[in-house]
Amino acid sequence: MPAMPSGDAKTSSRRFIAYIAPDTITIRAAQALRYRVFAQEMGARLHSPYPDLDVDEIDEYCDHLIVQDLSSNAIIGCTRLLSQAQAAKLGHFYSEVEFHIGNVIGLNGRFLEIGRTCVDPAYRGSAVLTSLWSGLAEYVWRGGFQYLMGCASIPPGPSGFAVDAVYRRIAAEQFGPPSLAVYPKNPVPKWKRCHRDESGIPPLLQAYLRLGAWVCGEPCWDEDFGVMDVFILLDVHRLQLRYERHFVGGKLPERRAQV
Repeated sequence: MPAMPSGDAKTSSRRFIAYIAPDTITIRAAQALRYRVFAQEMGARLHSPYPDLDVDEIDEYCDHLIVQDLSSNAIIGCTRLLSQAQAAKLGHFYSEVEFHIGNVIGLNGRFLEIGRTCVDPAYRGSAVLTSLWSGLAEYVWRGGFQYLMGCASIPPGPSGFAVDAVYRRIAAEQFGPPSLAVYPKNPVPKWKRCHRDESGIPPLLQAYLRLGAWVCGEPCWDEDFGVMDVFILLDVHRLQLRYERHFVGGKLPERRAQV
């Protein structure tokens, strides 16, 4: 998979820098951040062979995009990137654990899956995500990918899992066409669903939608993380113009398929 040396990394400010983790030590720091966010903050049940780290079988097939605070050298944001070629070696995309995605991966083009995205609670805000998206866009351009996909989580609100309420907040044009519908392998149980939403669309899902991503199909119930996961798909040519100019200067991979 293509890697970005630190000299080519994109920054959103003088304080933050995004780049592909160059070594095991840096990857371990990202996995430690994931553990703090997912296990300690969210209460997820992880199946990691290492204490205080979020490690699974997919990690070794991925590139790990991180955001670093240059003032402290701390790793304060990360996501992992699984290309179509690496997924073939693994045997599946992570999304295929939760969804039937045959309609999507039948498209003609190169896919990149985004997963395990998180930001240190002390740094939550647009600056870190902007750095992360900037590094991601550079990676996409260098790798010639046409589609990004992945799962975005919706945690429960005070009244429960507001599937219908959250979906009502998503604009009609932000849902994918029926021909690209995915189907959850473990749908959200009816007894967990509610119609009242007190929290709105989660920030990460909102960020994907602002980039031009589609929500495809109904959510999956992720019992280990205690969240609803929705499948998102982004045709890189749907990037809104302001993001395209800011992140990649109009340098997008050649068009191969029309959605």
